[in-house]
Amino acid sequence: MKTTVGVIFGGRSGEHEISLRSAESIIRALDPDKYNVVPIGITREGRWVASSDATRLLPGALIEEADRDVALLGDPTRRGIACLGESGALSLWQSVDVIFPVLHGTYGEDGTIQGLLEMADLPYVGCGVLASATGMDKVIMKLLFEEAGLPSVPFLTVLRAHWEVEPDLIESRIVAEIGFPCFVKPANLGSSVGISRATSPASLSAALELAARYDRKLIVEQGVDAREIEVSVLGNDTPIASLPGEIIPRGGSFYDYKAKYIDEKGAELVIPADLTTAQTAEIQQMAVRAFQAIDGSGLARVDFFIERHSGRILLNEINTMPGFTSISMYPKLWEASGIGYRELIDRLIALAFERHAEKSRNLTSYDG
Repeated sequence: MKTTVGVIFGGRSGEHEISLRSAESIIRALDPDKYNVVPIGITREGRWVASSDATRLLPGALIEEADRDVALLGDPTRRGIACLGESGALSLWQSVDVIFPVLHGTYGEDGTIQGLLEMADLPYVGCGVLASATGMDKVIMKLLFEEAGLPSVPFLTVLRAHWEVEPDLIESRIVAEIGFPCFVKPANLGSSVGISRATSPASLSAALELAARYDRKLIVEQGVDAREIEVSVLGNDTPIASLPGEIIPRGGSFYDYKAKYIDEKGAELVIPADLTTAQTAEIQQMAVRAFQAIDGSGLARVDFFIERHSGRILLNEINTMPGFTSISMYPKLWEASGIGYRELIDRLIALAFERHAEKSRNLTSYDG
């Protein structure tokens, strides 16, 4: 019997377009002999939509041409996707066995959709509520890394409300404590959206203004002269790490949105990275420790810096639902490690069922 996979994509996030690209790749790769695919789009406004035409599977077309409003109910007695009738009545439209939430950024990768799926008692691919939330918030993430003894670059947290009231004070503190160059980022976003490299007071002010468009909390990190290394992690309670890969940006100061998703020539991806055996082992061990520090499950991509002058390895961040496009690092690293794209998706779905079965062992009542 085939497994019915609900693929959710789009969403209310600055990474909406990336989600569409990732979902299209996944939908095309799902083995039709094993899976029935139910594509579910979320518009930028938050409307959940689907199509009655089963052949119309591409996410972009689905969102534009959808003819059915749907919803996922947090009701474990109705495990599936509900259809919203014209009168507002709900009816079960499609039962599903597992959900693949291919959502990047806020309202998807931050624990919100995971909470809804937990309420609905549906198995789903990827990290749970806690790991998703902490993995999305770069400040909380780094604090957990510090607690786990994992080194990272110096940083400062800036609240948008404070910066708007006292911009000179905030910017002076950044200059004094972090210095230039520095990177200014929204604390709760990924895919390099809203990120700028500041090299002067003027560019710092502009960088803060840009990042503040996307989040109420910003993070300012010290710039380092370093190689950028990425590792993919796969698993639940016994995760494994892929071979590391290196990002070498071309014609820019860092691996930005365009280089990641639009221009295949925007960066050189070296897989495996040119590292010593000891460096590879250390980075893989740190990646697994970072994954465990946030209580990860399913998958994540962990990003590192290797300082050029000292060779010191620094943990940058973890991404709990990394890009799945044809040029994304997460699947490319596993391909180089011996796990092809289609097999990788099979493993992720199996891990979703495994995690759900493990959690289902928990008692939800107490008889005294």
